[in-house]
Amino acid sequence: MPLTFTLDPAVTPALRDGLLDLWTDVSNAGGAVGFVPPVTREDVRPELLRHFAAMSEGRARLLVGRDEEGRVAATAFLTFNTHHLMTHWLWLYTVMVHPRHQGKGYGRDLLAAAEDAARGLGFEAIRLTCRGGLGLERFYASCGYKEVGRVPGAIRVGPGDDRDDIFMLLPLT
Repeated sequence: MPLTFTLDPAVTPALRDGLLDLWTDVSNAGGAVGFVPPVTREDVRPELLRHFAAMSEGRARLLVGRDEEGRVAATAFLTFNTHHLMTHWLWLYTVMVHPRHQGKGYGRDLLAAAEDAARGLGFEAIRLTCRGGLGLERFYASCGYKEVGRVPGAIRVGPGDDRDDIFMLLPLT
């Protein structure tokens, strides 16, 4: 059964808790979403609050995918550029699908929903970064994104474990 996507859902305690659970579970399953396992909800909470602050300031929009039971199953943040020469494209951050739903095509569905949202908001392109060493760039490429840059060893996930920071672009025009 497909996910149901909502752009800019009301931020309720239930949504907040669902996002905390999603981010924690994805991180602990090895997902490249800003943390290295093990993490707790309290480790993730400050980052989520930063995203909420950006939303309240009008700098970001939240896209949420819910499963058939109404649980938060996927998410991405569409973040606007503040530099006046770059307002025609946006960043896609914290792209996540819950581990219990991976392998069902929901990642592609999430990216398609983000693309639709960005187009609907009038943007010409989406940029994102991903952590090297996990094959994420192949997944994004299969969804139409092109690698446009790479910073070798920019992400240190642990002592002696440096990964590339890979920049991807999806033109919308």
